[in-house]
Amino acid sequence: MQNGISIYLGLDNTLAENLNLIHLAHKYNLNRIFTSFHIPETDISHFQQDLQTILELTQKYNMEVICDVSPNTLALLNLDTLNIQELATLGITTLRLDFGYSAEQIAKLSHQNIKLQFNASTITQEFLDELNHYQTDFQHIDALHNFYPREGTGLNVKKLQQQNELLHKYNISVGAFIPSYNKARSPIKKGLPTLEIHRYQTASLAMRHLKLLGIDSIFIGDSLPTEDEIQELANLTDEYILLKAKKLTQNKDILKTLQQSTFTARLDEADGAIRTQESRALFKQIYICPEYIAPREIGSITLDNALYARRYAGEMQIITHAQKKDNKINTIAKLLDSELILLPYIKPNLRWFSLVRFFAIKEMNI
Repeated sequence: MQNGISIYLGLDNTLAENLNLIHLAHKYNLNRIFTSFHIPETDISHFQQDLQTILELTQKYNMEVICDVSPNTLALLNLDTLNIQELATLGITTLRLDFGYSAEQIAKLSHQNIKLQFNASTITQEFLDELNHYQTDFQHIDALHNFYPREGTGLNVKKLQQQNELLHKYNISVGAFIPSYNKARSPIKKGLPTLEIHRYQTASLAMRHLKLLGIDSIFIGDSLPTEDEIQELANLTDEYILLKAKKLTQNKDILKTLQQSTFTARLDEADGAIRTQESRALFKQIYICPEYIAPREIGSITLDNALYARRYAGEMQIITHAQKKDNKINTIAKLLDSELILLPYIKPNLRWFSLVRFFAIKEMNI
């Protein structure tokens, strides 16, 4: 995945903070930077003072700089017209054409030496047809959804998936934003997610959810994410999805196997649980004593114990529909409540890795 950060000149961050953010992104091989030239609250004098220094650093690191532009914002760059050569000289590599450009204009730009980006949230089939009519070269075009600063205005999952499907038909990759609350961006400071459901969620959860929804590129939208958030975004992989859980088992061998193994959802999808392909082989050498026998809640990670027939001992599942307790089935961990949003997307043959931590958990009714 080609993921990235956002930089806003003339807003919350000092020049030093923005430069350090770029250094961190480069350290973790995040090579895409989103910025916008039409934020009304921008301090124009600071914007113009800092722009050259910022772009010199991004050029040094060979980063892609995606610029959200409209015909009304070129004055910030002291340009009268959209001059591709001058933009390239500045270090701007990709133009996100948010509004104000016709299909014919975009088609002409698509044959010049610069990448283009569509607004994934608002583009329509009709506009794509019009772009085809004007022989647009889609080879160097991708798309990026909006972020939504105001509470209650973010996209719902269905709309995101509809827009993604539309763009993927044209082989256009799609990006989206996640929030960070280390320093939420002004002026509203309620986070900058694409999906409303991600507002006030952690960057970690939002990025993993977007990945499961088929997003090709993820950007941290807010002003100053933490190094941990940047590192986790850089480490996001197509090989498996990370699930975070609370530890319940006291068996150190079980816990070690759970923490160090990657599991695959079985192809023969069960009605009330996600079954794992590898678990019986992985737990074969461990004697599984009965422990934490309790009603199985949604998100429980269960392990069949030694009371089960030998054939099933070591069977591990993630429960997707609540089930009654069974003396032959241990609950060894419980997904964090916030993680439950991910369960519908753990499909057959998808691999997952469980990060089990020693979180405090309320005593269960056993």
